[in-house]
Amino acid sequence: MHGGASTGWLLMALCAVSGAYCLLRTRTGTPRERRTARSEALMGFGMAAMAVPAAVLSPPGWAWAVYAVLFGTAALRALRPALRGGHHLHHLVGSLAMVYMAVAMAPAVTGGGGGGHAGHGAAGAGGIPVLTGVLLVYYAFYVLGSAGRLLPAAAVTTAGGTGAVGRGPGGFGGGTDGRPELTTACRLTMGIGMFAMLLTL
Repeated sequence: MHGGASTGWLLMALCAVSGAYCLLRTRTGTPRERRTARSEALMGFGMAAMAVPAAVLSPPGWAWAVYAVLFGTAALRALRPALRGGHHLHHLVGSLAMVYMAVAMAPAVTGGGGGGHAGHGAAGAGGIPVLTGVLLVYYAFYVLGSAGRLLPAAAVTTAGGTGAVGRGPGGFGGGTDGRPELTTACRLTMGIGMFAMLLTL
């Protein structure tokens, strides 16, 4: 991903923390909840790896093929659950978006000489403007929706004082550790990160 080093570091840190929290969530909950947490952890760590500033680490050309295969496999695994709708559909969109970014960035990395990530914006990174725009709109609505679900959860907790936040509107698909607001915050963070990464195309 191109952009300022400070922006890259911030995005990398946020995505890595979100991925780590999702990894912790894999220890509890139902098998379905643990599977969801693993998918989100993979997404968080994958985004963190893509966001590493080019000045620090310029990935080899084959790294983008690895990203494409990894998230292509994740998309195939999410396909069947996504047919039932819900948050699994979002996982499918996210995995496909990661494949798209890996493919779009690969030509700029392998053909841009020593430019590394920094050439993505100027070269267009091989992205398709219409598809990039559709994904940007999707993630913009996702971020707004997640933020809207997160804020009422805080209000319910403050007003009720009963600790029954798990039944509030902030769960966004449910939490596995009694702290659904943290799960929603992680999903919101990764949605913002995905939006920011798509902007670089």
